Amino acid sequence: MRIAILQRDADHRQQLERVLTQCGHACVPSSDALLLARTLAASTVDMLLLDWQGSRIAGTELLRTLRAVNGSQIPVLFVSEDASDESVVRAFSIGADDYVCLPVCPSVLRARVNALLRRAFPDRYENLTIDAGPYHFDMRHQAVSVHGKPVLLSTTQYRLAALFFSNIGRVLSRDHIYAMVWGRELHTLTRTIDSHVSRLRLLLEIDTPNGFRLQPVYKSGYRLLCLQDENEALAAEGAELESV
Repeated sequence: MRIAILQRDADHRQQLERVLTQCGHACVPSSDALLLARTLAASTVDMLLLDWQGSRIAGTELLRTLRAVNGSQIPVLFVSEDASDESVVRAFSIGADDYVCLPVCPSVLRARVNALLRRAFPDRYENLTIDAGPYHFDMRHQAVSVHGKPVLLSTTQYRLAALFFSNIGRVLSRDHIYAMVWGRELHTLTRTIDSHVSRLRLLLEIDTPNGFRLQPVYKSGYRLLCLQDENEALAAEGAELESV
């Protein structure tokens, strides 16, 4: 998972990043709320660890902005030195999912982070398979088949395919894709992702006949669309307009 960290104190920020990295997560650390908000406007993450102290913008506005950009599915955990009941209540009232006071035991932090991620993304934690239309993914053996026929993919291709099919309908930014598939942050422009996506479309026949479309999203990244869901949404919208 890719987790954004807002923490003004460098020692605390590095400790949080170290604990999460050891769990296999990719981190986007920041000491400034405004800069983080700007970063996330063009990026995607799976979870947010926030501390509103020392921010140039109010925690209320920051969380509202992040919710608008990343949606309500993204879990938000406040990690702060402020242990007052007032701050804890305030955090929950503006949409936080949990609150942890610093210093925090690494095992407790891992448990709370994993609990929130399991709740937000149950398919990734509880299922060892992904079934979507004609596609079947065996997560344990990193194998995929289409209409029951096995398709041989490289490790990188499988990671990319599993990422898309675990996030159907969700826009995934290029830096998110790069971090989750290649295991490091994207700092320079590269055509690597585009080349792999193009190849993946051909290998898995991701197209209209199989009910899915892997589309580029301008100035962001890619999104895997389920055409059945898209058609149902359009039909519902048309029915609503006719009833007006």
